[in-house]
Amino acid sequence: MKTPGNGAGWVFRAIALAAGTIPCRADAPGDSEGSRLGAESAPRPLTEMSLEELLQVEVREVRTASRYLQATREAPASVTVLTAEDFRNYGYRTLADALRSVRSVHVTYDRNYSYLGMRGFGLASDYNNRVLFLVDGHRLNDNIYDGALFGNEFILDAESIDRVEIVRGPGSSLYGSNAFFGVVNVLTKRGEQLDGAELSASAGSFGAYRGRASYGRRLEDGADVLVSGSYHHAEGQTLYFPEFDDPATGNGYAREADGERAGNAFARVSYEGLTLQGAFVSRAKHVPTGPYGTAFPSTRTVTWDDRGYLDLSFERTFEDRLSLLARVYLDGYWYRGDYEYEDTSSGTPVRYINKDSATGLWWGGEAQVTRPFLDDRVILTGGLELRHNLRQDQSNYDDLDPKQVYLDSREDSWVFAAYGQADVAVADPLRLNAGVRYDYYSTYGRSITPRVALVARPVESTSLKALYGRAFRAPSAYELYYSDNGVYQKAPGDLDPETVDSWELAVEQDLARGVRVIGAGFYNSVSDLIATRLDPADGLVTFDNLSRARVAGGEIEVQARLECGLSGRVSYSYQDARLRHDVRLENCPRNLVKLNLTAPLVPDRLFAGLEVQYVDRRRGPSGGEISGYWVANATLRIRELAPRLELSASLYNLFNRDYDDPSGTGLAQEQVEQDPLGFRIQLTWRF
Repeated sequence: MKTPGNGAGWVFRAIALAAGTIPCRADAPGDSEGSRLGAESAPRPLTEMSLEELLQVEVREVRTASRYLQATREAPASVTVLTAEDFRNYGYRTLADALRSVRSVHVTYDRNYSYLGMRGFGLASDYNNRVLFLVDGHRLNDNIYDGALFGNEFILDAESIDRVEIVRGPGSSLYGSNAFFGVVNVLTKRGEQLDGAELSASAGSFGAYRGRASYGRRLEDGADVLVSGSYHHAEGQTLYFPEFDDPATGNGYAREADGERAGNAFARVSYEGLTLQGAFVSRAKHVPTGPYGTAFPSTRTVTWDDRGYLDLSFERTFEDRLSLLARVYLDGYWYRGDYEYEDTSSGTPVRYINKDSATGLWWGGEAQVTRPFLDDRVILTGGLELRHNLRQDQSNYDDLDPKQVYLDSREDSWVFAAYGQADVAVADPLRLNAGVRYDYYSTYGRSITPRVALVARPVESTSLKALYGRAFRAPSAYELYYSDNGVYQKAPGDLDPETVDSWELAVEQDLARGVRVIGAGFYNSVSDLIATRLDPADGLVTFDNLSRARVAGGEIEVQARLECGLSGRVSYSYQDARLRHDVRLENCPRNLVKLNLTAPLVPDRLFAGLEVQYVDRRRGPSGGEISGYWVANATLRIRELAPRLELSASLYNLFNRDYDDPSGTGLAQEQVEQDPLGFRIQLTWRF
């Protein structure tokens, strides 16, 4: 690894200067948490605040944990909230960039997709099917792999995100399958927050550029309108893989094989509680790693992922404080992979394309009611959901003459669910939150998942939480039906859902006004873990419920917001994940350290953001050890370079560290090289 030099010393000196020259003391934002159902006083709108004032606003409410708005310290879970200001201050280009900064979270990248690990569990190439992703409460996980994409392939551009709520722990009692280790809910901006048009352009290292156009406004009749579109392109890098270091395979170098392009579109119209919104992303990525024994090097191995949805929802709170949420939606997911192979059986190498594809199409609906009783001492929530998977199609064939077909699977299925939750004040400082959900899958049957939480507020500055929950993950269509006609993989006879039982103790303590400490200890026990095994009867790989796993750990975070605008957070997480027979789980970093710091170098005009992350060593897919690493990123932002013009400049991997992530399924590599020092310059014009 390269050792750090003094190239970033200006960042530390600038932040130290800001802290030393601007009078700083603990901020006193108050505890304006409002009522549990969102009845709030009338603070100044965020759009009327200066940028420095925005830094003083502390996020103290969350919607995702209980499906209604409540104070974070009273939520029955451990919660982190990222805001649009975080995205700007730290130069986050994607949702993946932002999630890397969150405590107890690690992100792995195999030069094709990004994968999320939460609290020590992040199996490579699991397509993120053990975390539920939402956009404004709309389910993003697809109906083929049950996964969600959150890098450049995410369905929204980063500038459309208003906040991200990360809820740790099992969430199946409210959300069903995939809310296994947590829920990530991305909340979008409203048109009135833009109050006009925005044009944004950026350029960066590795031939990357991006353009965006957005328009938003609250109309005179009360309707709120937002439309946004963006395009991203990157040439990528020349990469070296020692596993292919041979003259016959380009001496291990993959050139012009790491490029990427993506386009996003998002639109929403809201009027008197009725909201129609839709989103679409199309992304193509060259895959430089030679996956699944493909030819190396190759510029023709490419994956395409398209994802879109339409969502019509109605939300209203009536005079008796009964809250109703109803929605219907239509979703689609389209995947295609071109994999270039080389046939040498005739003595003369002949290259051809294997085409792998999947098409998912589904519709659904849900209805939820929430009603407080006895002056909020009792809050009841109940709901119903129905989802019909119209198409769960998968195919694989060699593009030859004649065509060699290995897979042609066409399936459909449906899911029904009902859930209920009660939040009860059993004593003055103590609340009990209990819920249960019933899911019925046409593919395997039923799952019942409970959650119980005790939340105590012995004093105003202290919150104590004791949490238990169970979650499940239904087997995906890919795991149930994928087969290549006896070449490598066959479909299993049947699969049971995975389950996890989780226990957690958490505390939130305000040490001073503006300074908060959050700590938690947890234990997760996973049963019926779905993984691949080799069938000795025929030598084929198949999915099966193979193993149990356990994860034990703890985390602590200190958050601070000072009156001068200096703000930040620092966290440490310890997590020990093991399979049965005490085998260490792959891609589980035992230690994680995160630091985020923002300083106003020139009040209300120039801001500096610094983040530092440490990811401990991890076990690779073949049992080898992947070294840990430190990485730092820095951003300078000029709020008004000229009237209504904002400039942002970011450096990523500031000290140019060499580091790797564990590889995924089907790769010859044990580890995959990550990006060296890079940059991005972005201009945003508002009018």
